Amino acid sequence: MPLNEKRLLVIGPNGVGKSNLLEAVELLGSLRSHRSSSDHDLIYWHHDTATVSAINSEEEKISVEFKKGVGRKVYKNGKHLSRQLDLLGSIRCVGFSALDLTLVRGEPALRRHWLDRVVQQFEPIYGELTTRFSRLLRQRSQIWRNWKNSPKKDLDVLLDAFDAQMALVSTRIHRRRSRALKRLEPLASAWQKRLSKGKEDLELKYLPGSALEGEEDELTWRLFIEKQLADQRIDEERLGMCKVGPHRDEVSFLLNGVQARKFASAGQQRTLVLSLKLAELEFVEEMHNEPPVLVLDDVFAELDPMRQLLLLEAVGNDHQCLISATHLDVFEGNWRKESQILELGLQQDGKLEVG
Repeated sequence: MPLNEKRLLVIGPNGVGKSNLLEAVELLGSLRSHRSSSDHDLIYWHHDTATVSAINSEEEKISVEFKKGVGRKVYKNGKHLSRQLDLLGSIRCVGFSALDLTLVRGEPALRRHWLDRVVQQFEPIYGELTTRFSRLLRQRSQIWRNWKNSPKKDLDVLLDAFDAQMALVSTRIHRRRSRALKRLEPLASAWQKRLSKGKEDLELKYLPGSALEGEEDELTWRLFIEKQLADQRIDEERLGMCKVGPHRDEVSFLLNGVQARKFASAGQQRTLVLSLKLAELEFVEEMHNEPPVLVLDDVFAELDPMRQLLLLEAVGNDHQCLISATHLDVFEGNWRKESQILELGLQQDGKLEVG
């Protein structure tokens, strides 16, 4: 069905498929599922293929096709694209689901991946940088395993070559992550204040996995990281891991000066993640002069009525907004009247019913 209005409310009981619909929109926009890193999990049980398609505001038909044992293919207007990255930008969207709460509570890798997705929204080539670094890191581990009993001189020569490559790629990743977070912080801080009625101050801190000193200059940082990689080789050999680089980055969220991960309530953490997503929405719009789609999946759980009202007042005016919920009761007045409503249910035979 066409989504004609700025606001689409997807209503239905738990387990009926609301999240799947919103996940499909987000997948077309980012080429990633927030639910799973495996394409296999995106294919329905006992099936071999799955396809997600849409027509965007430019009347372009875009599709992502998944096939077991083969992988995925992407298409635009029926034409197969050799690079998946070429589909990025056809639909721009920012999504939030209950799973995103792990962004505050979870491991540092989750925060790195979130920041990487933000950077890739306006610099699709960035994905190649992170892929290249991951490949270099794996190859570096193989070097230690395969060359450990070789003459030290030969091993050092090989590691010197890897240090130079890793330092260059690390510098470029660090710079982009740092810049993006600096741009996001005032936006996210403003949203946190708005959604908490001025009670909460939010700070975002970038804690790089390399010691970065001096001005943000590529040559300076590259040489500095290269030296750190060389200096930590003894520990690397002993521990079996590289301790310098963007794979050790962390992003810290502070609410009123204390770690949100440890001390924020469930409602505060959810508001924090919403603030990050709304800041990302503004950021992407600012970079492309076009408002992205906002996808909010089950956002009202754990939000008190005041924060629910403030959120509804903040979204769905200047951009298309897709929201899922179990009941219409939370949407009042003009919000419900001015929204397109899609009601999902299950028939007695288990098939999906759309109303």
